[in-house]
Amino acid sequence: MSTENEGTEGTAAESAPPAPSAPPAPVAAPEGMSASASGDTAQLPGHVPAGDPAAAHAAGAGWPPPPPPLPAYGGGGGPVWGAPVPPPPGPGRRRTGGLVAAVIVAALVAGGIGGGIGYVAEKNSDNATGSTTVSAPGNGQDVKRSPNTVAGVAAKALPSVVTIEAKSGNGEGGTGTGFIYDTQGHILTNNHVVAEAAGGGSLTATFSNGKKYDAEVVGRAQGYDVAVVKLKNAPSGLNPLSLGNSDQVAVGDSTIAIGAPFGLSNTVTTGIISAKNRPVASGDGSGSKASYMSALQTDASINPGNSGGPLLDERGAVIGINSAIQSASSGGLSGEGQAGSIGLGFAIPINQAKAVAQQLIKTGQPVYPVIGATVSMDEQGTGAKISDQASGGGSDPVTPNGPAAKAGLKAGDVITKLDDTVVDSGPTLIGAIWTHKPGDKVQLTYKRDGKEHTVEVTLGQRKGDS
Repeated sequence: MSTENEGTEGTAAESAPPAPSAPPAPVAAPEGMSASASGDTAQLPGHVPAGDPAAAHAAGAGWPPPPPPLPAYGGGGGPVWGAPVPPPPGPGRRRTGGLVAAVIVAALVAGGIGGGIGYVAEKNSDNATGSTTVSAPGNGQDVKRSPNTVAGVAAKALPSVVTIEAKSGNGEGGTGTGFIYDTQGHILTNNHVVAEAAGGGSLTATFSNGKKYDAEVVGRAQGYDVAVVKLKNAPSGLNPLSLGNSDQVAVGDSTIAIGAPFGLSNTVTTGIISAKNRPVASGDGSGSKASYMSALQTDASINPGNSGGPLLDERGAVIGINSAIQSASSGGLSGEGQAGSIGLGFAIPINQAKAVAQQLIKTGQPVYPVIGATVSMDEQGTGAKISDQASGGGSDPVTPNGPAAKAGLKAGDVITKLDDTVVDSGPTLIGAIWTHKPGDKVQLTYKRDGKEHTVEVTLGQRKGDS
């Protein structure tokens, strides 16, 4: 499979990303740079190969590559997106409707059974010997919650979270989540949540009070899986969620996730930060696009429909955008099978998402840091190997005069570290590079002929996803 580290959409390949020592978790998630297909090599940022059938959609094809069918780190089950609820087979019908209906039916059945049991209990108690019940103090009255409790945080955050419905031109689409980014009506979400509507479809955002507004896409970053949309005729008095500092998050910190799992809007779940800097390769469910992130891992329940929603800390500040899950199910989100949470959810760190959002609002397109090299995506735990041959289009594996070339890197070199981050696969390297900005200086450690070397590389840049 070939892909560019810079994040353009890549050609499809069936091989799974290698299992890193800090295992990458391909899930089915939250595109962005160009890549070329050359067997099992991936082109790193800055290098846009030409001439392969899948690279023949030229700048349009390429990075990032599709997610692998199996998790990049052990375990069974295929990758699945944590968001938008996909449509079932059949025109114009959305899977969320069926799922919501099923939940309603279950509730009604449970309610009927409960009512029957209550009636029997009450009838029998008439013949009993005077048993009584005692109401707790304040029963039937509103109970105030401290702002520092989960209930208090949820009550404050829910009015700033929206359920996004995205439909393509033919009426098919899905449901995801987003949250208010600023008072101008910008909403932050995942690219894969709004992708269906990007080509002439429609977008709506529904607040927790039931009010619905039309919206439009401001900009999308496929590689980062971040998108910004804006409310049309935005109401006054919008309250943006406070943004935290994801760099200061620690493993074990409490988390609160808000979203619309399976179309159930305004759902709140809790958990902790299970891991940081988790390499994740995620796909949009189509098998043709993928995103890479160095994610926050949480065990807060996240399901299809949660994507794009906020992951909050215990104070209610946003620390991440819920984007993907690893599921035990081997099926994706298409067709009849939809997998659910097993406690492995992944969120884009808000520091990265904020920088991407600012760029999208300013210019409408993303900017990716690149090193200008083509790496293999199927090495298992040995590092990110720069391809030792030209891509299918004849492009050099190391871009002439690019950042990697200037630092002395050559075809066949195996990159094992980026600064202090251990690199055991192509996806891990890409996720690590994308936590930086163009112009940043990084230390790359690599092996050549059995010897280890370290060089400084100044990251280049690539604009746009094509």
